[in-house]
Amino acid sequence: MRLKAPQDQTLIGESPAFLEIIDQCSRAAKHDRPVLVIGERGTGKELIAARLHFLSPRWERNFIQVNCAALPENLLESELFGHEAGSFTGANTKRIGRFEDAHNGTLFLDEIATTSLSAQEKLLRVSEYGTFQRIGSNKTIQSDVRIIGATNIDLPTAADRGEFRHDLLDRLALDVITLPPLRHRRDDILLLAFQFGQRVAQEREWMSFPGFSDNMIDALMQHDWPGNIRELKNVVERSVYHSEDEYIPVDTMEIDPFKSPFRPQAKIQKIENLPAPPPAQSPLFDGKPIDYGHTVAALEYTMLEDALEHNKHNQRDTAIYLNLTYHQLRHQLKKHDLL
Repeated sequence: MRLKAPQDQTLIGESPAFLEIIDQCSRAAKHDRPVLVIGERGTGKELIAARLHFLSPRWERNFIQVNCAALPENLLESELFGHEAGSFTGANTKRIGRFEDAHNGTLFLDEIATTSLSAQEKLLRVSEYGTFQRIGSNKTIQSDVRIIGATNIDLPTAADRGEFRHDLLDRLALDVITLPPLRHRRDDILLLAFQFGQRVAQEREWMSFPGFSDNMIDALMQHDWPGNIRELKNVVERSVYHSEDEYIPVDTMEIDPFKSPFRPQAKIQKIENLPAPPPAQSPLFDGKPIDYGHTVAALEYTMLEDALEHNKHNQRDTAIYLNLTYHQLRHQLKKHDLL
């Protein structure tokens, strides 16, 4: 994926935490070394990576993005480094990899923590020496590429567990930009919400955006936004699209569009060897009404998190532990934002 329109990559905010990140990003853009961008889902890691590129001396060159989590392990190395015809089953023609595409530019590796140890070894080599080989070739290719990696994983902990190479982490961590979640940028919530609301009002061809009611503003400010800016954008867009009158302030905020008494409920598998939560911490014992869907989702999340921890975050071992297939486990992890 190439991004060539910096004007479309807008960063908005005025909170101290946001302005500090913008300053750090501007400083890091000046040098030519790798950068890691760390942050929860929805915090704007892609926008920061784009800013690093477009403020750098490489801004006129290609900015190539690869989502490492979206590709199977056996295809990721081919995507990054390319392959020769006949190098493996299905490789009918030669393929140019992303490192060659990004020559003299920037390669943004999103979800870099999901790369295999084999791919990490090749990333280490190309980041240190600027050379790599296509799969199935002995020819060494020179590549002048600035690497920007992004993840929502604590990489030092992953390295201690043997899931990420310490030497690659050291190589990439010249600058580490850790993005604050939206709950630590409260001053930016309304600023962002108005921006998103105005865009939808323009799409609906309203004369102007009427803003939000006092109740809506209170709801926006009180929510913790676990999905951060992406969640805020979706909620505001949904609210404005559902608004009936362009002259009345938007008044209804729908956090969960799936909330319904008729929502199908996921089945819970009985898992042995997982400790049951203590009764004092369970909503089943506090005498209050129970939100069934929320309780089930919370239990699924806890079971997955505990199983991953028990298996040292090895997904294949975790799948066996939970009596799931690997793909079933991946689906559940994506469902609960644990990838």
